[in-house]
Amino acid sequence: MASGTPRKRANVKQKKAEKSSQHSPSSQSAVPASASASGVGYLRTVFTYLLVSICLAGSVYFYVTYLLWETTPVPLPENQSLPFAVMDLPGKGKGAIAKRDIDQGELILREEPLFVVPTKISTSPGAVLLHSLAVLSPSKRQSFYNLSYVNLPQGLEPDSPTYNEELALAIFQTNSIAAGNNVGIFPTTARLNHGCSSAFNSVYTWREKEGVIVVHALKSIKKGEVGAIVGHSSISTLIDMEPSDCFRNFLLPTRTLNSPAQIAESQQSDLRLNKMSELYTRLATWQHGEIDGQDAIGAVKEIWGIGEREGYWSERGRLAADAAWVAAAHSDAESAQQWAQLARKWYSFELGSDSEQAREMERIVAEPRSHLVWGNKKHQNVGGPGIV
Repeated sequence: MASGTPRKRANVKQKKAEKSSQHSPSSQSAVPASASASGVGYLRTVFTYLLVSICLAGSVYFYVTYLLWETTPVPLPENQSLPFAVMDLPGKGKGAIAKRDIDQGELILREEPLFVVPTKISTSPGAVLLHSLAVLSPSKRQSFYNLSYVNLPQGLEPDSPTYNEELALAIFQTNSIAAGNNVGIFPTTARLNHGCSSAFNSVYTWREKEGVIVVHALKSIKKGEVGAIVGHSSISTLIDMEPSDCFRNFLLPTRTLNSPAQIAESQQSDLRLNKMSELYTRLATWQHGEIDGQDAIGAVKEIWGIGEREGYWSERGRLAADAAWVAAAHSDAESAQQWAQLARKWYSFELGSDSEQAREMERIVAEPRSHLVWGNKKHQNVGGPGIV
């Protein structure tokens, strides 16, 4: 028998077919064809849903960030609570007009800078400013270009690179304010007229820890009056040995004289202001022992009196704090306490009752002997502020 009977060959073929069917993927009962197709469809649905969600989220972000916010005019900071309004002033551009009576010492404005730049740079100033502007939002850039300016060079082609740099520089030089070791742009504060004369009624200072400019009413301001500010230096005259830059500018002739009486009064005023500058220089010599404590306090009182006559009220807090320094150094607790009280009062007007300087003077009032220079010099009763 060559190859077996037909029945045996049929049985062998049947067994091979059954064995083959056991290894066929299509015959696995655990993963039927219908279930596999359903799984693929589910994954496609989830992927499509995620893709649509991402696109929708991106569209919403774009709308909110670039369309809604950037095309809506941005109001002045805390616009509803500002006690002044920015208005056109005939012949002077825009300025701040009091909307209501403002009390002495009231906080008028707290503002962050658009940007700050170092006081010393090694590249083109215009290029540095354009770079700082480029990272701002469109609305903030517009608030910069809305500011007034002077001294833009003539003959430049508009929109040329040179023109753009010079325009940015002219706006910056006209409106910039010192911000610690930097110089910054504060668009709302810039609307307050700057000046060092008896006309100023507000004072601004930079708070390094908060990164903001704060403006306080140095004098009471009536509704409808124009806001005019002056900068404040918190550095003691006993340390820097010089009156502030604002005081130096105050000495510059700025009055328009129309009559012999006005000319005579101006001359007398100039003499008083020069005397005030000399007294600041004399006060600084106390640190080196050239004058004693009583002479130093005498200089403080003279400076105070001339400032009252000339309407120069700025930095009275600093001046009274210097007097408290002198009194503490000479171990005169009563005088140190009295001068510290006066310094706290004027620091509250100039810088705010929450300022570091006002809080420091409050500490000295409570405990004069806690002053850092207590007893550094020979004991002497230097005298308090008295009628000052």
